[in-house]
Amino acid sequence: MKNKRQKKILEIIAAKDVETQEELQLLLAEEGFRAAQPTVSRDIQELRLVKAVNDEGKYRYIQSGNTDARFSNLLLQTIISVDYAMNMVVIKCHTGMAQAACAMIDSMDYPQVLGTIAGDDTIFILLRNEENARQFMQKLKKMTG
Repeated sequence: MKNKRQKKILEIIAAKDVETQEELQLLLAEEGFRAAQPTVSRDIQELRLVKAVNDEGKYRYIQSGNTDARFSNLLLQTIISVDYAMNMVVIKCHTGMAQAACAMIDSMDYPQVLGTIAGDDTIFILLRNEENARQFMQKLKKMTG
């Protein structure tokens, strides 16, 4: 049942802009899948869904993953600037977008990243050393044009 439900979740978010867990829960129920909120929350985590902004400026769930096209698209819509100092990269984002961008960065599983912190419009990324920070900043700048 879990696999069918998760497959249906992916179908739903591909077809519709789903903004909240509650909305996703209702759409699942319409498709015959009864799931409590904690179950939907676990499914979102297991499927590695993150929120991104659609063309109208509203949040929607998308599947993360390491596809450069999806990642670049989110970053293009989100990032204002990227810079580094010592072994830390600082990313300035449009207001309210830092957490979605940070979730995508976390999904990259970049081995030199020790940790990330996202606020409302800023992301701090701690890397192993200054060279890693410089390379990571260049990678982000390349992905965002």
